[in-house]
Amino acid sequence: MRALHFETHGELDVLQFGNVPDPKVPDGWALLKVDACALNHLDIWVRRGWPGLKLEMPHIGGSDIAGTLVADAGDWKADAAVVVDPGISTRQDAWTTRGEDSMSPGYRILGEHVRGGFAEFVAVPLENLHSRPAGLTAAEAAAPLLVGLTAYRMLVHRARLQAGERMLVVGSGGGVNSTAIQLGCHLGAEVHVVAGGSEKAQRAEELGAALVIDYKADAAWHKPLFTATERHGYDVIVDNVGHATWQQSLRLAGIGGRIVTVGNTSGPLAETDIRFIFSRQLSILGSTMGSHADFAAVLELLAQGALKPLIHCELPLSKGARGHEILEQGEMFGKVVLLPD
Repeated sequence: MRALHFETHGELDVLQFGNVPDPKVPDGWALLKVDACALNHLDIWVRRGWPGLKLEMPHIGGSDIAGTLVADAGDWKADAAVVVDPGISTRQDAWTTRGEDSMSPGYRILGEHVRGGFAEFVAVPLENLHSRPAGLTAAEAAAPLLVGLTAYRMLVHRARLQAGERMLVVGSGGGVNSTAIQLGCHLGAEVHVVAGGSEKAQRAEELGAALVIDYKADAAWHKPLFTATERHGYDVIVDNVGHATWQQSLRLAGIGGRIVTVGNTSGPLAETDIRFIFSRQLSILGSTMGSHADFAAVLELLAQGALKPLIHCELPLSKGARGHEILEQGEMFGKVVLLPD
């Protein structure tokens, strides 16, 4: 089969589009024809690699999969249109028993630890299959999967966002943040956003943000935000940018505030003034992916129209390197989706 893959970690030039062996289908798994697969920043990090990451090469990325069953499998019939929960639980332990699947040492992510959907075909566990939400194209169904799962756990379980609270989302164009804006509004929060450029600012407003500050127009963007909170600061801050914005996020957190992060697009190393943490009794919360129940909840929100798929562009799989480039340069608002050639 043809796939977008790499045989060694590195920059864009390691990506190849060409023939790789067909997937093996273990017992309890199913073979899908991939109809659409969306990119995430995770795909960039995996392609670049990090100490301790050991992958079977060639590696195929892609966590957000909408596909069609190739043959009957379990209770599923051939040609069923499905989406795939990207979080794979490989064992039962204390974490999975409590429904904290993503905290289990046996948790694996499709496209990261396991070959993913940037290919003509992919093998996935039967328990990770769900019917494709009605009324969505394959691209629309694929786009919100990993980011929806991530945003749901981040806001509902980790930050415990409540109706009436004030939330700041630092950055607007990425998949998790654009989804967090929608989810925050759905949960009844007053959502403020830091956006990069007038176009992204407008899009954030269209998603329901009550206030948007364009950091490209105001380098001291944290000052008008602090004023907008009557100098009380925010109950919840979503900062997945990291190095470039961490100090501002600490300053903008209100008494008892929670700063939650699932990533670090500008770099992982940031200086922290610990005085803000103890004097304001802040909580710094990490979050990753979510549970299988969380994924089902996200699909229900999509079915209700409470979450809407956001697609920046659709590209043929053979042009997947261009998709990586779009994410690296921060050009997108929403998801880049790869489709079969």
